[in-house]
Amino acid sequence: MTLTTVLLLAGGLVLLVVGAEALVRGASRLATALGVAPLIIGLTIVAFGTSSPELAVSIQSSLAGQPDIAVGNVVGSNIFNVLFILGVSALIVPLLVAQQLVRLDVPIMIGVSVTLLLMAFNGFIEQWEGWLLFAGILAYTVFQIVQSRKGKENAAVEAEYAEEFGKPEPRTAGRMLLNIGLALAGLALLVLGARWFVDGAIQLARAFGISELVIGLTIVAAGTSLPEVATSIVAAVRGERDIAVGNVVGSNIFNILAVLGLSAIVAPGQGLPVAPGMVALDIPFMVAVAIACLPIFITGNTIARWEGAIFIFYYVAYTAYLILTAGEHALLPQFQSFMLWFVVPLTILTVAVSLY
Repeated sequence: MTLTTVLLLAGGLVLLVVGAEALVRGASRLATALGVAPLIIGLTIVAFGTSSPELAVSIQSSLAGQPDIAVGNVVGSNIFNVLFILGVSALIVPLLVAQQLVRLDVPIMIGVSVTLLLMAFNGFIEQWEGWLLFAGILAYTVFQIVQSRKGKENAAVEAEYAEEFGKPEPRTAGRMLLNIGLALAGLALLVLGARWFVDGAIQLARAFGISELVIGLTIVAAGTSLPEVATSIVAAVRGERDIAVGNVVGSNIFNILAVLGLSAIVAPGQGLPVAPGMVALDIPFMVAVAIACLPIFITGNTIARWEGAIFIFYYVAYTAYLILTAGEHALLPQFQSFMLWFVVPLTILTVAVSLY
């Protein structure tokens, strides 16, 4: 691995994180000055803004003819968001789960995950399917805005978002221009950072002989999820526990509908190719992780510390499996047997007892 690869990865990652932060801050302050409700800011600008690195990297990869990184980035990020980010956040403090998430947003996350699996069975996310996914994020955003105006059922969530994003913002022309400039600068940094990061990831894969798919599922996915890591952990430490969970669920929905949708739309040819290994393992695992959220969230409307520990364990196990498979390691069969015959049944039993 050359110094150039390291610099591209590190520099691209820094630009992605700084760009996402600038975009979210500029856009949320602009929305506050224009009188947009804090809940709407949190559910749309913040949740979607923290996914902007995934959007930038996947579109750049799609245009560059690197579909494994484009798809692996989204699938890996969604797995990382639930298992690692919620796991770490729950270890810091048990997380509260709003009723709206259990009744609406988590079922939507499960639904769009299953939809992606069905679309990928033919080996492509075709361009018309990309348009369908993108139409889904527009409908979801409009629905969230309509729901937020009902008020009563979202009172607790509204209070947390009001505390975080409802700070007064001067409506002077100078301040408005400053916030617009901050958002545009963030967007520019995202585009440049994505280009560097994707180039570095491709060079890394070639240097170590690892497939671009594994790089996309691990390094790229974790790197582009850093804004979600920061947002959710800071929210958990501050006690804004609905924000910590809502940010992850909203970002996962955005990743599939908007990021993959737009990546398929701009992809050359008939659409965005999906590797057979992705259809056989990684996307079904992402669906399983999404489904696992429902019973865990329902148990007392909280994510307990022990449940957070289970999440982290499964992320480490999944990453270890990818590394062992990529290297065709001799321990792979024993690892598979251990997970299949001991860990998975034990987890199912534990969740079943908790639900009972």
